[in-house]
Amino acid sequence: MRSSASRAFRQVDVFSAEPLLGNPVAVVHDADDLTDEQMGAFARWTNLSETTFLLRPSDPAADYRLRIFTPGGELPFAGHPTLGSAHAWLEAGGVARGEALVQECAVGLVTLRRAPRLAFQAPPLQRFGPPTPAERAQVAAALGIHDSAILDISWIVNGPRWIAAELATVDEVLALTPDASKFVDMEIAAFARYPVGGDCAIEVRAFPVPLGISEDPVTGSLNAGLGQWLAGSGLPSQYVASQGTVLQRRGRVHIAKESDGTVWVGGDTGTTLVGTATF
Repeated sequence: MRSSASRAFRQVDVFSAEPLLGNPVAVVHDADDLTDEQMGAFARWTNLSETTFLLRPSDPAADYRLRIFTPGGELPFAGHPTLGSAHAWLEAGGVARGEALVQECAVGLVTLRRAPRLAFQAPPLQRFGPPTPAERAQVAAALGIHDSAILDISWIVNGPRWIAAELATVDEVLALTPDASKFVDMEIAAFARYPVGGDCAIEVRAFPVPLGISEDPVTGSLNAGLGQWLAGSGLPSQYVASQGTVLQRRGRVHIAKESDGTVWVGGDTGTTLVGTATF
């Protein structure tokens, strides 16, 4: 490794207006001279679901570039790191070129708006639609349920390889005890709908086991895919998803689908730690 140097560091709580009840992301500023190995080592050390590194953009249309690491490796895109890193960049004095923020990452350019809360425009789905019978059987086995418990199921790939299964009741989702040995090459999620009229439309759980994470507290990329799948058809065009209940979090993901089909994924953000990181 290169000689050590200190860089500004923030840890941001995402998808909760209440401190310590969302999903934290570690954000390292001014990371242009860090190596892939240093980034990966720091992400393993934080042991958070994601750690991000802010760099100068290489695309003139972008305000900043972001690299996103899990303990298991790098991701082309992820949702809560996108919101948390935008929050950190702005808080550190970043000034956007235009009214919106534009983040450059491996999936391409991602647009963010700032009001009424930070929200990113869901990137296009790279794969969408029902799985094969063998893939469906793998999901059921990994979740520890019978195939008949799955009401609907779809791939919603937007970087992470999410496949999401709808169950009949919220209680069934909250009672899941997945078998990590049955996960092979997919990040599996389960959700169920709340009765109409409540504060939240669905309860979500995410199990990105292949990424080295047994359960993610609150997941922007997954909820982006769910919104692209369900908002305006199976669910209202604007709704709030609950996630993290089993992990004693209170994540709230705000989904809004516009008339042109654009889906925005928003959440409250707040800084919990400010300091320096030394490599």
